[in-house]
Order: sequence, then structure tokens, then C-alpha cells
Amino acid sequence: MEKALTRVSIPGKEIILIGTAHVSKESITEVQEVIREEKPDGVCVEIDQSRYKSLTEGASWSNLDVIKILKERKGFLLLANLVLSSFQKRLGLDLGVKPGEEMLAAVSAAKESGIPFSLCDREIQITLRRAWAKSNFWSKNKMLAVLFGSIFSNEKLKAEEIEKLKEKNMLQNMLEELSGFLPSVKEVLIDERDQYLATKIFKTGGEKLVAVVGAGHVEGIVKNLKKLEALDIDENDLKSLETIPKKGIAGKILPWVIPVLILGLIGFGFFRHGWQVSVAMLWKWILINGSLSAIGSIIALAHPLTIITAFLASPITSMNPTIGVGIFTGIVEAVIRRPRVIDFENLSEDITSIRGFFRNRFTHIFVVFFMSSLGSSIGTFVAIPFLAKLLH
Repeated sequence: MEKALTRVSIPGKEIILIGTAHVSKESITEVQEVIREEKPDGVCVEIDQSRYKSLTEGASWSNLDVIKILKERKGFLLLANLVLSSFQKRLGLDLGVKPGEEMLAAVSAAKESGIPFSLCDREIQITLRRAWAKSNFWSKNKMLAVLFGSIFSNEKLKAEEIEKLKEKNMLQNMLEELSGFLPSVKEVLIDERDQYLATKIFKTGGEKLVAVVGAGHVEGIVKNLKKLEALDIDENDLKSLETIPKKGIAGKILPWVIPVLILGLIGFGFFRHGWQVSVAMLWKWILINGSLSAIGSIIALAHPLTIITAFLASPITSMNPTIGVGIFTGIVEAVIRRPRVIDFENLSEDITSIRGFFRNRFTHIFVVFFMSSLGSSIGTFVAIPFLAKLLH
């Protein structure tokens, strides 16, 4: 078997990069063989502390406070995390490999040989939050569409196709496609992590290192290692890649544009046609916005009280960018249908199918959260032309 190795020599270090496919049996065997044969001074793996703990100890989902997550406006973040886990888990089931198993194999081989190992990836929560913060309105919608499309997809990849993902040409085409479709996401998921991983590897002690990384990162890591060697990158400057970008003036103003527009239309209706028209506009706003949010909740198979909450809360929350209807619907659903022990026990299996997302009370809360929020957003844009018509 030809090994997917890339050797990089810089003053005082030899770095051997192993480009893997994250659900590949061949990758598992390869990393073990390379570590045993090369006998490096250290092993770096593309995994963060939280994911390593999850893989070795199991995800402690039962300790999560769902209501607290919703109140802290982290619902979309956790949902994105669950969907990403779902996609990798389903790929692994098709091929008989657990996602991240090649990373654990590298750690295991290092331990057996008495070689120190280091976790070199950025925390997934930071990566997702940076991707979200750096995306504009349309990119965020594209991102959500891609994420949820992966749940509904029944496409299965064969082992041969997974191995092809390690080929440079295919990877380059995929990255170029991602760059064109979601440039901000590609920047955060690929480019930033290339720099982050390269810097972590560069700072790892030892003259000979083996680094186990996804094949898509190899070329970028090599480029960044060369920059670090030439001092074009400050090896200590990782803080900028670990902070969440703050909103600029435009980012702070834009969320208030829709509420101001709605209130402006209703106010203009009052001054031009009197209180009857303004009241009619207000009722139209409540009916359209509330109904579509309620429909979203119905599609999510929410409890009747949650559906009523969506209808009542959506017209109000849509006028306040600091809070969304999903927070209310999610909390109501969580209180009425509190997750059971069996839901946490079956979570890893349930996230592999859309049916499981609906069946499991824990994930179902976030489905309700998302669908009611989506309905409210659609209702906001649908209502505006109806309100404008009443001014004629």
C-alpha cells in the first residue's frame, strides 16, 4: 500500500505529514505503521481537546442544560455540531469505521511506543462560531441549507471513493468549489486551520515529528510551515484565530433594518390613511408572521402549546433582533417534552437519520427551534409586500 506521506524539512526539524480520510480503514493502518516505522520524537494529531475527550470518554450530552443553551443563543451552534456529527457518523457506518478513529489509532500507537503526542486542532466550537460570525446573511442560509441537506441525503460513499478523497486533484477541485460557494466558511474551516495546525506542529518539541491530519489540510500546512520557517508568520500569534470577530457598525445596524421598515410602514399607514389601515397592517403582520412560524413548528411535529407559542411570540420577536422565536419554542418544547435518559443513551444512533432527529427528544427540541425560526424569517419577508399593498 502506497502511503500518503509528505515530508517537510525545516531547520532543526523533519516533519512527516500523513494525509488521511477521516473514515478510512486504510488511514488507520497507515498511521500506525508510519509511527512504528519512523519512531518520531513526537506525534501531532488533528483533533481538539473536547473532541478527544468525547471520543475517549463518550459525549456527555446528559450534562447539557438545554434551556441554558437556548437562552445563551447557542441553539444554532449546537445544532450545527449535531448535524456535522451526523454526517461523519453515517459515513463511518457505511464503511465500518468510526469518525476520528485514525486519530485515536495515532495516539494509541504513540502511547505504545512511549512517544509524546499533542492535540493540535482548534476547538470545534470556536471554528463554528468564527464561521458563523464571518458569514453574511446569504452565506449563513447557504450554510444551513448544506448542513440540513446532509441529513436528508441518502448518498453512500464506497471505500474506494473515500480513498480518492486523498488525491490532490480531487481535493483541490472540492476546495475550489467550496471557496466559490461559501468563501467565508472555506476560509475558517480550511485556511485558518491550515495556519493553526501548522503553527501547533511547528511549536511541538522534537527533531522528528509525525503529524496526522486530514488530506485536505496537507498542502496548506506545508505552505504555512514554510512561512513560519521564513518568519512570515508569528508562531505565537494564535490568539487572533481563537477569538470570535466582533460585529462592525454595519453588522450592528443591519439586524434593525427590518423592524424599522415594518414599524415605518405601519406608521406611514397611520399618517396617510388613518388608524383603520394601520390596525389592518398590524393584524396582517401578526397573521402572516405568526402563522408561518407556527407552520414551521407543525412541520417539526411540535407540541400544540409550542405551536401556539410560535404564533404568539414570532410577530413580537421578529421586531427585536436580540431574541428569536426559537428560544421560546425550544424552551416550551423542552419543558413539556423533557429529554429522558434513553434519549441521551440513543443519541449517537438517532443523529444518523432524519427520523432519529425527530424521535429523540433532545434533538427534536433543536428541530423545533430551527423550524419555528425559519418560519418566522420567511414570514417576515413575505409580510412586507402585503403591508406595502395596503398603503395604495
